[in-house]
Amino acid sequence: MPPSRRGRPARVPAALALLLATAAAAGALAACGDTGGLRAAGATPAARNPARLWPGLTPASSPAYDIGEVEHAVVEGVAVPGGDIRRADPVAAVGAEIAAHPDDYAGAKAPYHETSVRMADCGADGAGEGRCPVLRPYYRDLTGDGRPEMTLGFRLLPEKLTAVRVYTVEKDRLVRVMSYEDAVSAVELAGRTVIVRSPSEVAGYEYRLQWTWDADQRAMLLTSDEMLRTDDGGRHTKRPSTSPSPSPSASSSPASASPSSGSSSPAGAR
Repeated sequence: MPPSRRGRPARVPAALALLLATAAAAGALAACGDTGGLRAAGATPAARNPARLWPGLTPASSPAYDIGEVEHAVVEGVAVPGGDIRRADPVAAVGAEIAAHPDDYAGAKAPYHETSVRMADCGADGAGEGRCPVLRPYYRDLTGDGRPEMTLGFRLLPEKLTAVRVYTVEKDRLVRVMSYEDAVSAVELAGRTVIVRSPSEVAGYEYRLQWTWDADQRAMLLTSDEMLRTDDGGRHTKRPSTSPSPSPSASSSPASASPSSGSSSPAGAR
């Protein structure tokens, strides 16, 4: 039986050992000098501070226009049973807003008179069904207090506009904390942020507005307003299908919104 590896003497002739040692050392030196294919890209450009223009210009101390940047309004006449916003009636919330703004909704000359007329169709169908202009609500915690808010939309007819609202509950009262309307191409919930996308007059671009809860103002504030190139270059290709799950109406068992896969200036300001 041949000897085992452990039992065999590990001897190497001196000349061979010296040759192996020299080769190993040369290999180590070569490895230290190897850059791995990396090449210098040149000097890094120096960072530059913004250059202030017209330093003698007196800074403005107040906005030129009142565009309602902070929305915090109690919705009168809409009950919130047990302080649970899922039990509040979304159709009643929109109805209360219509009643509070007759110039916008009441009468044939009002810009959104058709919305008011079609509210009667919500009685049997409920939000998000049939001819009812009120869209199905979504529920998600947007304030970080562990309780859901209600994100609601309704069509402004006959204009092709959509109103987007966010409601929370304070002391068992329904409070509107975000209000926006525009020609809307998409609405998304990303974490605790509401994102509204609107078409631009420039082909291949869209407006992207983002609202985030501000604890000091107790409202959703417009924290980002961008004009971005669309992914489809303006060809309106199909968007990803993953989206928040809508909740049934207040009369049936509600469900929480799930995160969307996604992720814009107020209409009156553009």
